[in-house]
Amino acid sequence: MNNCDLNAGSSQISIIDITYGNGRRSRKERLSRVKILTRNAYAKVNLALDVLRRREDGYHDVCMIMQNLSLYDTLTFTMKEADTLAITLSCDKEFVPCDEKNLVYKAVALMGKTYHLTGKIHVDLTKRIPVEAGMAGGSTDCAAAFHAMRELYGLDVTTAELMKLGVTLGADVPYCILAKTALSEGIGEVLTEVAPLPDCYVVVAKPKVSVSTKMVYENLHANELEHHPDVAGMVDALKLGDLAGVADRMENVLETVTTKLYPQIEEIKQTMKEAGAENAIMSGSGPTVFGLYTEKATAEQAAEKIRQQYGLSEVYVTQPC
Repeated sequence: MNNCDLNAGSSQISIIDITYGNGRRSRKERLSRVKILTRNAYAKVNLALDVLRRREDGYHDVCMIMQNLSLYDTLTFTMKEADTLAITLSCDKEFVPCDEKNLVYKAVALMGKTYHLTGKIHVDLTKRIPVEAGMAGGSTDCAAAFHAMRELYGLDVTTAELMKLGVTLGADVPYCILAKTALSEGIGEVLTEVAPLPDCYVVVAKPKVSVSTKMVYENLHANELEHHPDVAGMVDALKLGDLAGVADRMENVLETVTTKLYPQIEEIKQTMKEAGAENAIMSGSGPTVFGLYTEKATAEQAAEKIRQQYGLSEVYVTQPC
């Protein structure tokens, strides 16, 4: 399995002492300590996604297998000493909100409120994971912020405690904090680590549409589903390192809603299979499609075929991690 560096920069926090001016300012006033930390935030796909029922609180009980991929965003955190907590955010993509609507901002603010933290925090976000794609791009950035705040402030906080905070911001956030192949139950917060996806290549393709997760779940009639994924069988196949067994059990019940609205999703799935994929399905609520390949050359050829045939720019050859 490809070893993704989930903790990029976390073991080496850069500390810079900056002196401001001179004159009558005291040394304490003139000296400010700056901490800089960089973390990678990795995309996820759902190897299997089942929805069991709609709950009274509006959420749905799910049963999923979640897997990280080597496609990642990069977040650089800069912390300066201050008497209060102040948060700013920048991003290389203009359409990404850089205010309190962003999950990264919310995570930093929540950590500050929970643990009574002060300081000027600036986060610079470089996006590579497609947005609104069913790959937890926002949730994984949020998870990176939770980890970064713990490291920057040297907090004695367990990963389990971070996950409890994370679920208040999104159902996928606890998994992204855990960042290991996992069986996901409840609304997504009940996680059991399972064996990782065997070595392979994963082609990821995002059609030129955005899908509302809320809309998909609202139009899913879980009690009317005629077939459910064999999640238990997939867990066994993962334990055996059986890639073919995993591929045979890949299934996403949300396709019953999303593919009807966006037929290109099904077309891309079929193209991936024709180009040598062991199997291909939609990730999350869509619209991203991913396929598993045993050979890198085959995966790269499939990716190029999809780029050309569908005119897509967000097509990647990745690996599980």
